[in-house]
Amino acid sequence: MTSSSAPSEFLEPGRLEHLFTPLEHAGGILAAVSGGPDSMALMHLLARWSAAGARPSITVATVDHGLRPEAAEEAAFVAQEAAALGLFHHILGWTGPKPKTGLQEAAREARYSLLLQCAREIGASHLLTAHTRDDQAETVLMRLARGSGLAGLAGMRAERERGGIRQVRPLLDCPKATLLDLCLGEGWPFVTDPSNADERFARVRWRRLMPGLAAEGLTAERLAGFARRAFRAEEALDGKARDALARTRLVLDERKLTLDAAPLAEEPFEIALRMLAQALLEAGIDLENSRLQRLEACTERLREALSRGEGLRLTIAGALVHLDREGRVSIGAEPPRRRGR
Repeated sequence: MTSSSAPSEFLEPGRLEHLFTPLEHAGGILAAVSGGPDSMALMHLLARWSAAGARPSITVATVDHGLRPEAAEEAAFVAQEAAALGLFHHILGWTGPKPKTGLQEAAREARYSLLLQCAREIGASHLLTAHTRDDQAETVLMRLARGSGLAGLAGMRAERERGGIRQVRPLLDCPKATLLDLCLGEGWPFVTDPSNADERFARVRWRRLMPGLAAEGLTAERLAGFARRAFRAEEALDGKARDALARTRLVLDERKLTLDAAPLAEEPFEIALRMLAQALLEAGIDLENSRLQRLEACTERLREALSRGEGLRLTIAGALVHLDREGRVSIGAEPPRRRGR
């Protein structure tokens, strides 16, 4: 739905069918609903879609992060609204000590862990979240500021696998303002989270910058459009890298992966970079916390060693990458480091 669409268009049967097309073959749906206007709109739209035909079972979950005294009341409010719509509801609590730094990141990790666990327990195949176009725009800006590559600048995916559960963001191309107008117009109650105005959090600070950026032409719609183009480019480059990696006579055994290194020097740098990343993943190396700059530096060193016909040993993300003088690369787990006497 574009920014010019009227909120009421969401309620048209054809629009609802299009919105929830990814759920056609779902084995069960878990919708994450915090009580804000975005997620409350998602819950009401899901209920209307469900009432229009034979649909998978729908369950609603609210995560109580235990960070604000009002959170328990808000979760109870969502439970009441879900029950009025005939939907099952679970309150998921984030218990235990909370970090003093990186709180939003830790809360996000805990939230997804709880939601995925709940989805598995109830037999849901799909997890729905109410991310919007504005959330996408903020994500792109935050990742740009952190020095992300093309994959990061592609923003959030409308669909992705997360721990064996299919996450779907059906509202990702919808402005927050449209959902707010929809809730107000339909009389759907919602709550306001005060943390959304707390400038201790980076996302809130970026959100405050958005009106000024939009005045210069950098609107949420254009940032979301940029993310879509970056995603298409990312897919194309990854495809080219997979094709190139297939030419390396790749061999994977229980201990390590080996491949011919020549294509790493023959291909453009961006393709070689992705080849190395894909090879590391094939070897079972987790790149989740590896910085792009480190991967770029390793790729550059490999290409330089290849051009000089030299061997090379380097480490990245807990992996040992060894280039021998015959131009063969092996990748395996980094051995334990020995402590000095």
